Amino acid sequence: MSTRAESYLVGLIGEGVTPSLSPAMHEREADRQGLRCLYRPIDLLELALPGAAVGDLLTAARLLGFNGLNITHPCKQLVLEHLDEMSDDARRLGAVNTVLIRDGRFIGHNTDFSGFAAALAAGLPDASLGRVVQLGAGGAGSAVAYALLSAGVRTLDLVDMDPARCAERAAELSGLFPEATVTARSTAELPQLMPLADGLVHCTPVGMAAHPGTPLDMSLVEPRHWVADIVYRPIETQLVREARAKGCRVLDGGRMAVGQAADAFRIFTGRDADAARMREHFLELIAAEEKVAA
Repeated sequence: MSTRAESYLVGLIGEGVTPSLSPAMHEREADRQGLRCLYRPIDLLELALPGAAVGDLLTAARLLGFNGLNITHPCKQLVLEHLDEMSDDARRLGAVNTVLIRDGRFIGHNTDFSGFAAALAAGLPDASLGRVVQLGAGGAGSAVAYALLSAGVRTLDLVDMDPARCAERAAELSGLFPEATVTARSTAELPQLMPLADGLVHCTPVGMAAHPGTPLDMSLVEPRHWVADIVYRPIETQLVREARAKGCRVLDGGRMAVGQAADAFRIFTGRDADAARMREHFLELIAAEEKVAA
C-alpha cells in the first residue's frame, strides 16, 4: 500500500484575495491530518480579469486537476450559472462561496452561513434568540441572517443604510422562514429596537482598519445583550472591545472566518477539520499581522 499522503489542490477566486488567510489555514490543517494541500489565491485584480471570468476560471481549474475552489466578491452570484449542482442552502441563499469539483462536475455550497451558525453555537452557546438586531444586509449579511433564522431567531430586525436593499432582503427571508418575523428597519429606529433585542449582530465594514469606529451609538448596548461581529481585521474591533467592557457576551469575527474555512475543508477533503486548532492558528496569523502593522 502506498504511504504517499493524499493531496489536494484548491484555490480562492475573487478580487484582492492575495492577503487571504485561507491558504495558510487550509494548508496547516491538512499538514496536521497527514494530507498534502496546496491552496492558491486567484486574484482577479492581479490578473486584470472581471468577475464574469469566473466560469472560465472554473473550467481551467477542472482541467488542471483542482479539487475545489472558494469563491468571494464579486463572484458569489456570478458563479451560479456555471454550476452543475448546488446544496439546498446555497440555492435558497442564491450565493455560493465554495465549489467542489468532482467527476468533472461543479457542486456549489455556502459555508458563509454554516460558518456563522457554527460560530454562534460554539462561541455563544445558549444565547437568547427571541429577537435580534442585525446591522448590514449586504452579501455577508444575507448569509448571517439566514444562519440566525436557521438557528431559531423568532424576530430579526434588519438595519441597513440602503432601504431598498434592506426591504428586498427582508421580503426574501420572510418567504424562506414564514414562521419568523423579519423586518426592514432604518438606523434611526435603533433607539426603539435595541431595548427589545436579545442580541446584536454586526455585518458592515465599520470597525475594519480602514473604517474605524462603532456601527451604532454604544449607549444603546446593554450588559444583557450578546454582541457578534463578523469583522476580523482587527480581531478586537471597537464594537467587540466596548461591548465586552460593558459586560456583554461577545463573538469576534474570527469565529465566522474559521467556521467557514473548517466547513470548506470538509467539503474539499471529506475530512472533518479541527475547528479549535484552526482558530488557534488563525489567531496566531492575525497577531502576526497586527504586530507587523504596529
